[in-house]
Amino acid sequence: MADDTEAEETETDVPVEGDVDADGVDEDAAPREDLLHGVPVLEAFGQTVLFVGAESYLDLFGDLAGDGFEQVVDLCGVDYLNHVRTDLPASVTPERFEVVVNLISHARRERLRVRCQVADGGSVPSLFDLFPGTEAMEREAFDMFGIGFDEHPDLSRILMPETWNGFPLRKDFDVGRIPVQFKDAPGQS
Repeated sequence: MADDTEAEETETDVPVEGDVDADGVDEDAAPREDLLHGVPVLEAFGQTVLFVGAESYLDLFGDLAGDGFEQVVDLCGVDYLNHVRTDLPASVTPERFEVVVNLISHARRERLRVRCQVADGGSVPSLFDLFPGTEAMEREAFDMFGIGFDEHPDLSRILMPETWNGFPLRKDFDVGRIPVQFKDAPGQS
């Protein structure tokens, strides 16, 4: 009688449909580039992500406001210095910085993320006229990363002193040292 207890071959490295990489992109999904309002769209971590260029930035947000996305929940900067970008659609050229804006439609109970590539020393239009709540968020992205926002009503530092040199959240910003002094520590007079 033949031994039928041969071990089944299993491949642990075979990707399963629906597996996502570290950036939340389904590696097995057929390459596609859907468009919404003329800009590329991907799904990442269950959220719709739009990739817009600075030249279409303001027009896209006007269209999205018309679609019912009435609130900007968050706006921040990201520095991708020395980071290999694998999470962008083929039609998007990576830049050092990125402005990321998260919107919400309360009526549709839907969130949307918009990502815009910004070159070092570059800028994007301010969203202040469409979404006045972005005023402080844009100032923070300027203060921490040096990303400019054209037509912003008061693009000045918000967290750092006006005399501060540099932008502290840039990956190439020298951290430096400030000695910590404790009250009544031994060796202090």
